[in-house]
Amino acid sequence: MRWVRNSHPNPKTVPFAGELAKHADRTAVITADGTLSYRELAARVAATAQRLGSERRLVLLAGSNTVDTLVVYLAALAAGHPLLLVPHDRPEAVRSLVAAYDPDIVVHPDGVLDERRAVSAHMLHSDLALLLSTSGSTGSPKLIRLSHENLRANAASIADYLGIRDSDRAATTLPMHYCYGLSIINSHLLCGAALILTDLSVADARFWDLFRDARGSTLAGVPYTFDLLDRVGFEEMRLPHLRYVTQAGGRLPADRVERYSALGRRRGWDLFVMYGQTEATARMAYLPPDLAASHPQAIGIPIPGGSFRLEPLPDWPDPDTGELVYSGPNVMLGYAESPPDLALGRTVEELSTGDVARLGPEGLYEVVGRRSGFIKLYGLRIDPHRIETMLARDGLISCCTSDDEGLVVAVTGDVDAGHIKRLVAAECGLPARVVRVHVLAELPRLPTGKPDYQAVRRLTGPEPVSTTDLCRLYAQILDRPDVTEDSSFVSLGGDSLSYVEMSLRLEKTLGSLPADWHTRRIRDLRRPVRRARWRTLETSLALRAVAIVLIVGSHITIFTIRGGAHVLLAVAGFNFARFHLTSADRRDRRRHVLSGLARIAVPSVAWIALAALVTDDHHLGNALLLESALGHNSNYWFVEVIVYILIAMAAWLSVPVLDRAERRSPFGFALGVLLLGLAARFDLFGLFDLPSAISALWMFPLGWASAKASTSGQRLLVTATALATVPGYFGSGELARETIVIAGLILLIWVPALPSTGSFNRLAGPLAAGSLYIYLVHWQIYPLLADHSQLLALLVSLACGVAYAAITTSVMRYAASRSFLRRRHDPDGPGDARRPRNPPNAETGHERSPTMPVEKGGGG
Repeated sequence: MRWVRNSHPNPKTVPFAGELAKHADRTAVITADGTLSYRELAARVAATAQRLGSERRLVLLAGSNTVDTLVVYLAALAAGHPLLLVPHDRPEAVRSLVAAYDPDIVVHPDGVLDERRAVSAHMLHSDLALLLSTSGSTGSPKLIRLSHENLRANAASIADYLGIRDSDRAATTLPMHYCYGLSIINSHLLCGAALILTDLSVADARFWDLFRDARGSTLAGVPYTFDLLDRVGFEEMRLPHLRYVTQAGGRLPADRVERYSALGRRRGWDLFVMYGQTEATARMAYLPPDLAASHPQAIGIPIPGGSFRLEPLPDWPDPDTGELVYSGPNVMLGYAESPPDLALGRTVEELSTGDVARLGPEGLYEVVGRRSGFIKLYGLRIDPHRIETMLARDGLISCCTSDDEGLVVAVTGDVDAGHIKRLVAAECGLPARVVRVHVLAELPRLPTGKPDYQAVRRLTGPEPVSTTDLCRLYAQILDRPDVTEDSSFVSLGGDSLSYVEMSLRLEKTLGSLPADWHTRRIRDLRRPVRRARWRTLETSLALRAVAIVLIVGSHITIFTIRGGAHVLLAVAGFNFARFHLTSADRRDRRRHVLSGLARIAVPSVAWIALAALVTDDHHLGNALLLESALGHNSNYWFVEVIVYILIAMAAWLSVPVLDRAERRSPFGFALGVLLLGLAARFDLFGLFDLPSAISALWMFPLGWASAKASTSGQRLLVTATALATVPGYFGSGELARETIVIAGLILLIWVPALPSTGSFNRLAGPLAAGSLYIYLVHWQIYPLLADHSQLLALLVSLACGVAYAAITTSVMRYAASRSFLRRRHDPDGPGDARRPRNPPNAETGHERSPTMPVEKGGGG
């Protein structure tokens, strides 16, 4: 072992950092904000290297997939400064490693360079280039020491077997501080290829927009990434420039290797299954794409420049099986556990991987177990990996480990914990009482996407969901950065359009939801409920989804089941009462109603105006939404009636005496409004000569009264009202239509939620959320296709409405968040002239304390 003072190595030993300029004006980095050429990147790296200075110092970098972080990383390597790379989103890990290693320079996540001393406090070996955490131990003082030669050799080897071209464009789908993610950066910069630099998840539609626009050719993932790809419909995506997909970071089940390999063959790209460890810089083996279908269980062959041998093991007597030992120029220098270890040279010549492998007759290696991963219980040697593989054959994603009491298994999906317990116990020969099974919505994972086995060991009940996580979810969906534990869906201005997405996301996170979740504080929702095999779907959401399908299908004449529009009117009244009449502040109520009115009227006017411009069926006057009020027949009568009702509701909320009356007797007030609607419905005493569409508005207060009915007697009264008033409304011969409306009302009044499944919820959710917009757009869509295929016309109408809903929601959310931020930044401006500096808590009516903490949400 040797060490030297802090002299510089030759920067050219890391060409992907020191020789960027040779690629001249080729594109180096692509982000959502623009591009950087290699010449521009080299200039920024050189300037940053100058800032870091000529004296070698230990640099700690909080790494994220951003241009600034990339520049610091390359500058440190090019100038010879040993770099300690840590995750930017783990402040506790940063603090721990700063305390343990006392770096000379700390580069914070916001890009601020904290120069703690001009001359290093440490002895730094001349070969030392990079320090990374061992897999699964982020924040631990045990680090892996990598040399410039390790980085250069592994990048060159990866570029060789992947055949990376200078025209390739690789997306950073993995964190930069993770060796797999870092190897993508190193190998592509070595070849003059481009990086699509992003922190976006593959589950985010914006990632795919960026990937397509950038003509992405390379996609990388750990097994969890492939779970996400399955969820977002990767199989059906058109990615014309994709050349290959790589997988590492854990075993991908053989059946999924086969499936993705076959998908690649159909779509014209290759699948590279790879094997590696941070101790080997990144990669040690790869499976050639042409062998993935026939040998999906194999890790493949050593990378160029590397080799394997099998160390015999007493418990594995097969001569072709043993511990996998790797040799090559990418094997680490050794471990560091404290600052004095930074002065050490090479202490490791070959890498004992800890994996038990078998060499097949085709010359391919296959990992069959883990030497140190066996668990001894009741005198039995148990391989957790074998249990995970067994469950994977049944399509279950799981983590298996042990604690002091026995075996701990975490599994996702709609499964029965008792069944899994019995299955695992039988497989291992253990008594069922020593197997604990936790059914979770998602497995706990490290930032790299790998399973977090330590978190699994700590499980003592259902998956814990923190209020911070829930606050972030609320902030993301409602675009409100001011979410706190005391907020509720209603207090944050949620309405029926965002309610669908919120309820489905919460049910997935927490399990079944209480009927009044929308008025409960977030702190009161955090207790998780164990997921059952059957899911539930709130009745109002189910009615919205079913009704819109019936409406569109009846218009196309696939079938004739009428009454859906009137059910939707009642549901609109039901939701109005739940979302707009719970705030303690009259101005907030009115503001919520006007916001809901805008979310309906603006996209409706825009769509009808567009239809008038491109078709002969409408004129621009239709866009004023006055046809029903003028007594004219209108395809959009349902939208127009909703708009009229919301205008009327905003008007009465402006009258303090009416507002107070509603607060004193919510059900009685709703009943009074219903009586006014029934007067119009029956045209009592000839006082009301209203157009037929307007007379339907009585369904709205009927739904309103259903929501405010809090006792069995009140529900019976509303039910009796429906049974007495619906028959005869549509004229003679409309028994089926009346039955549909009455059935919908009875469900709304008496049944809070219906039994469902996860699959049906995923289908019903977008239909319910987009019901208004589907009604709006289907008039223009289905005539184009009905003559060819009525079923196709139905499906396309539904899809177009859902798409228009998504566009409208995005635009409205953006506008709302901008308006909110303007109010926050200008509290004395005209928009807040009538509002208290500290807005009242919607649950209590009391003013919120100026010192109340605000959770930082992810969607703000």
